Amino acid sequence: MSKKLKIVTIGGGSSYTPELAEGLILRQDRLDIKEWWLVDIDAGKEKLEIVGEMARRQVKAAGLDWEVHLTTDRTLALKDADFVTTQFRVGQLDARIRDERIPSKYHSLGQETNGAGGIFKAFRTIPVILDIINDMKELCPDAWLINFTNPAGMVTEAAIKVGGWKKTIGLCNVPIGSTRMNNTAMGYDGQDVLFHKYAGLNHFHWHRVWDKDGSEVTNKLIETIYNPESDFLKDHEVKNIMLVGYNYEQLKSLGIIPCAYHRYYYMSEDMLEGTLADYEKGETRAEVVKRTEAELFELYKDPHLDYKPEQLALRGGAHYSDAACEVIASIVNDSRTVMVVSTQNNGTITDLPYDSIVEVSSVITAHGAEPFNWGSFPAGARGQLQLMKSMEELVIEAAVKGDYGKAIEAFTVNPLINSGSHMMDMLNEMLVANKDYLPQFKETIAKLEQEGVTYIPQ
Repeated sequence: MSKKLKIVTIGGGSSYTPELAEGLILRQDRLDIKEWWLVDIDAGKEKLEIVGEMARRQVKAAGLDWEVHLTTDRTLALKDADFVTTQFRVGQLDARIRDERIPSKYHSLGQETNGAGGIFKAFRTIPVILDIINDMKELCPDAWLINFTNPAGMVTEAAIKVGGWKKTIGLCNVPIGSTRMNNTAMGYDGQDVLFHKYAGLNHFHWHRVWDKDGSEVTNKLIETIYNPESDFLKDHEVKNIMLVGYNYEQLKSLGIIPCAYHRYYYMSEDMLEGTLADYEKGETRAEVVKRTEAELFELYKDPHLDYKPEQLALRGGAHYSDAACEVIASIVNDSRTVMVVSTQNNGTITDLPYDSIVEVSSVITAHGAEPFNWGSFPAGARGQLQLMKSMEELVIEAAVKGDYGKAIEAFTVNPLINSGSHMMDMLNEMLVANKDYLPQFKETIAKLEQEGVTYIPQ
């Protein structure tokens, strides 16, 4: 390593920043960092200052001389950056609460990255990532963009295909949890023995697994983890998704392992029932997360706290930040680490367009991600995958152009949204509820308000 690095984190006031600090510190022998800039908007300034001071304490406790800067001036931070990481949430957690509660009102699944909620998070986020890229083109034209802002797949696709920023890699923590769970299920707790190959889309991927002797153990894992007589999942599945059992016979027939988010699609009725129960109690996931985040920031205020607290694991996004640090270190050192990332398909999945963005196992090199070939999916997965990619393309087009017709098409195609008059009522109310964050839909929203569409918090 010869060059001292400048890293910029957009959304620096996030509760995840202490994990990002920890990940960078743990890789200090592979990352020669000079400056780390934490950036947020004026509305997030208080959180930025709290978590920024926390990050400074972490760096100091590690005995490092990194300069940790806090700013609400994005252009000041981006100048000559080597890496830009993005972890922002447009509208903050209140927007996520609306994303979850409005669909529930219409007896539809609302979730951060799936269904109507995921679509609206993309609507709010994609214009912002494109604005960031416009700044990067002027201020740091050689920088890498490492995105873990959700919905990560669509945001990454917009960055690469619309923004033209080829040096973009998207990240997700779900494969990390699955990999650890599978190793534990095979008796390798705390070890990384198994070889995994993931392919699909962000929060909509499947994987196959091989043991150290070269034998495929995918079916054995399905039997061990998903057999109705097994209670393995109770202690090992991701914390932020309601635990609903899969159809065991379906998984055995499919022969590949779905990610945790497939419950929303494979077990929609059961997931909706649980979602509506939480809605009635005022316990949607977003509302729970908001309380957890408030508790975290109280901890972060402690001037003696200089390490990531265990409570951060309850936030639901563990390992995102650590993965981002590993991608950076692998690019800087050409480490060729195998990771699961969102990157350009380039023929990896033959069922999807060549230039589409997919989430796949890849080798991370100095020139970016080199994905492993997957080939074609079985019919039980292929149709769903192609439908979801079509939905993503519609969402991105609607988000970029403010195209109401494409928004309707995206809602219609999404398998978690029932089409009809209630669908239109839900779409229109969500547009009005998000009007402060959707300037591209300004004319449509004004027309809807003239027609009497309103948003009344439930």
